[in-house]
Amino acid sequence: MRLALTEALNLNLIPYNPSDRTKLPKNDNKFVASFYNEEQAMELLRICKDSVIEPAVILTVYYGLRRSEVCGLKWSAIDFDKGTMLIKNTVVTVRTRVEKERAKNKSSYRTFPLLPAVKTYLKALQHHQKKMQLLCGDTYVRNDYICKWDDGRPLEPGYISKKFAKMIKSSTLPQIRFHDLRHSTASILIGLKFGLKEVQEWLGHNDISTTANIYAHLEYTTKVMMVDSLNEKIKLPV
Repeated sequence: MRLALTEALNLNLIPYNPSDRTKLPKNDNKFVASFYNEEQAMELLRICKDSVIEPAVILTVYYGLRRSEVCGLKWSAIDFDKGTMLIKNTVVTVRTRVEKERAKNKSSYRTFPLLPAVKTYLKALQHHQKKMQLLCGDTYVRNDYICKWDDGRPLEPGYISKKFAKMIKSSTLPQIRFHDLRHSTASILIGLKFGLKEVQEWLGHNDISTTANIYAHLEYTTKVMMVDSLNEKIKLPV
């Protein structure tokens, strides 16, 4: 809500941002994220194969991108020679599509190495989009976005969420939001024994406390392993 009001303020639609004068009640209930495990994430990739939102799902599952980040991702941010992907542009929708030449915060600017499978996928996608541009001719909507329709129109953030929900509803997978794929990436990384600091940097959280508040409960499996290790090393006298 605050982001939408800030955008309205920047467009001179309102004299001030009402959210800046609002005091929120204290909430002692910590948010518990919904997420998919590795097997469910792989099943999701199978379900989304060849759909228009497949690129958005793949990039979000592997890199935990925000919806605004995946919508704003451009081919100019992909360096196939260096094998990197730069996150800097975002796209949000208030009343119309708004592109921002900046990420959510300073920590949101981040560079990822391209996974070999993702690199291969993106090269094939780029080839497909060039082919569609030739087929559509003058009717093709020319832009640099990665996630778009075959006629070049960029995918809207709201459409991605709606299409995702529809696809999940017709599957056997648990019902989660598109944004929860970001939580899924974090939970998988934590399960692979990466620490909260590393997950924070991967997700682009500005403050590690945000990461800790959302994902600390996922480290319980690590504590179980610690108990097992201690049990092996330290024995009570008989």
